[in-house]
Amino acid sequence: MEMNTRLQVEHPVTELIYGVDLVSWQLDVAEGRPLPMTQTELDGRRRGHALECRIYAEDPVKFLPSPGTITHLRVPDGPYVRNDAGCYEGAEIPVHYDPMISKLVVWGEDRAAACARMRRALDEYQVRGIETNLPFHRLALRHAQFLAGEFDTGFIGREQASLTPGADGPALEAAMIAAALDAASRGRVGVSPASGGANGNGGAGNGKSESSGPSAWRSGARGWRIV
Repeated sequence: MEMNTRLQVEHPVTELIYGVDLVSWQLDVAEGRPLPMTQTELDGRRRGHALECRIYAEDPVKFLPSPGTITHLRVPDGPYVRNDAGCYEGAEIPVHYDPMISKLVVWGEDRAAACARMRRALDEYQVRGIETNLPFHRLALRHAQFLAGEFDTGFIGREQASLTPGADGPALEAAMIAAALDAASRGRVGVSPASGGANGNGGAGNGKSESSGPSAWRSGARGWRIV
């Protein structure tokens, strides 16, 4: 049996279920003060269900680190949604340390409610500039076996195909639209007014789009992923 004399990464799950502050308790014990309640008292405080997703700067397919600079960051919020993070927009994820961005934790009256809240929080989470494992978490929180509680340590290996993010159908269409809008905002593509054409005569001068180079869709090696 392993014994770690420190808080575990998942301690926010315990804090949400029992409504306690384990970090404060640890500091109190270190200063010689007793724990504020007994095990029986603690057991009486247990309520609901909590989930934690570790948000990492890593490729969601190969699970390899994706160092770089966070160019855009929007974190989820709301009742019973907790995001423990040390990163911010403009922060750099280095190659020398654990690439964790944050610990996203939610609470619900039961497991179904907690899973629903986590899905909403994951969908609101936005990170740009680096790869993240957000797409993997979103797929896992929608997988029938995971929602039914029918999983074990071999779950990811067995369900790799359904847990691997890709671009097809609506996801592919959304990626192409986003790439086109990005290219247009950078002045790479001629945008025709209602009368037709960039110069109002039904075309962009010579009938071709005004482009100074390949579009973001074609030049972005990893631009197809919706993160």
